[in-house]
Amino acid sequence: MILTERHTDRGLLVTVCDPEVLGETFETDDVEFTVNEEFYGGDRVEVEAVRESLARANVANLVGVEVVDLAIEEGYVEEGNVLDLDGTLHAQFMRL
Repeated sequence: MILTERHTDRGLLVTVCDPEVLGETFETDDVEFTVNEEFYGGDRVEVEAVRESLARANVANLVGVEVVDLAIEEGYVEEGNVLDLDGTLHAQFMRL
């Protein structure tokens, strides 16, 4: 997975995507979504690094089946809140 961490005024922002979706654009009837390098580009990491990063995140943006499934398994995202964008998955979470 590709992981980026950014420290913001609101805490730690984590972005993670599956490698095969980086640079791709996905569409539904209402939404067009591009997984751009500027926002989602980062370091290729193993699953454990993603788990650790999500545990510290205040805000997370996740794109791809593998990473969204991991976030569901870890309890950060509810399956009913996941968007299916032309066959790939997108989820976000925020800790208040």
